[in-house]
Order: sequence, then C-alpha cells, then structure tokens
Amino acid sequence: MTGPVHATVLEPLDARIVRLLAEDGRLSFAELGRRTGLSTSAAHQRVRRLEERGVLTGYAAQVDPAKLGLDITAFVSIRPMDPSQPDDSPERLAHLEEIVSCYSVAGDESYILQVRVATPLALEDLLARIRAAGNVSTRTTMVLSTPYENRPPAAPVGREA
Repeated sequence: MTGPVHATVLEPLDARIVRLLAEDGRLSFAELGRRTGLSTSAAHQRVRRLEERGVLTGYAAQVDPAKLGLDITAFVSIRPMDPSQPDDSPERLAHLEEIVSCYSVAGDESYILQVRVATPLALEDLLARIRAAGNVSTRTTMVLSTPYENRPPAAPVGREA
C-alpha cells in the first residue's frame, strides 16, 4: 500500500527521458542520449538523478498474458461480508497469483482487483477462492478487448531552469 506522495514537477528533458524509458526500459544510455540530444554520460547522470529522486523506481519486462494462455482479464470488485471486520482483504488475498493488481477505492466496494485467468471456468474457481479467503462479496466485469494499457503516466512538466 502506498501513502501520500508529493508530486515531482519535471523539466521537459527529464519528462522526455521518463517517457522514453517507460516505453523501452532497455534503452542504452548512448541511445537515450541520441534521442534527447545529450551525451551518453549526461543521459546516464540524468537517469541516476531520476532514480535517486524516486521518479524511476525500477525496470521490468512486459509480458503478454495471452502468450501464457491467460486470455481472460476481469475486474473484480469486492466488499466485506461483515462491514465491521478488519480491512485486511489485500493481505488475505495476496497468495492468489491470478490477482495482478489490487486497488483501494472509494464507492460501494472496498477494493477492485484486476485478475488474469485462462478460461471462464478458471475465473469461476478464482471467484470462489476470493470469496472464501477474503470473506467478501464480489461483482465481476470481464474485459472484452484492451485498446491500450500500461501507458506511461503524463508527468507534470515545468520550465527549464
């Protein structure tokens, strides 16, 4: 769970670096420099500074769930069966690997889970396990198609100093 974070306003060049690395985290410093007009060492220094400030927090491979046979994506809204029970659903459900994201939300539900499974039967089984492990009721929305996802966030951009 994350707490409040103070927004970082980026210089336009740093915002460009963040966007380029979000699109391709494997860019070399030489290529990053070429695309931004910086020397290799200046690009490296800027990336290091963005990492130190916590703007860049890591690099990861993007995996195509369909290539792994996980053709169904769904969003599962959950709320506790007993509103007086502790708010520990994320901990109760953390062992379920089909849950790829868990969002605390305002509204009728307490959390929205993004899940990926292979078949409708696997989704039905997962929903039963979510209800049992979390002592929650569920409401499920299946994704039909995904025009885009995991887009890099638009960073607030200031002026060059």
